[in-house]
Amino acid sequence: MTAAAVLEDADWHLDADLAILRLAITEPEFTADALRKVLRPAPNPNWVGLAFGRASRNGLIEPVAYQTSTSKTRRHGSLKVWRRTTTQGVTK
Repeated sequence: MTAAAVLEDADWHLDADLAILRLAITEPEFTADALRKVLRPAPNPNWVGLAFGRASRNGLIEPVAYQTSTSKTRRHGSLKVWRRTTTQGVTK
């Protein structure tokens, strides 16, 4: 990845964190496909997984299952189903 790609969308990480927070509040369960529907594409495809990992480490979300992706870019790959944690994170 070049430095220019990083500078193109320096706010993507923050926007992804906010979008995941919003999904955790409004949806009982969600996947990275849901994030892709509400947020512009990540400058680097790995950033989506990093955003979910960050939210999980921060105690906001937890994995509950796996399902097949419906995104053409994921080619029916496996992805985690997430939900808001009940012990920490955001309260409704």
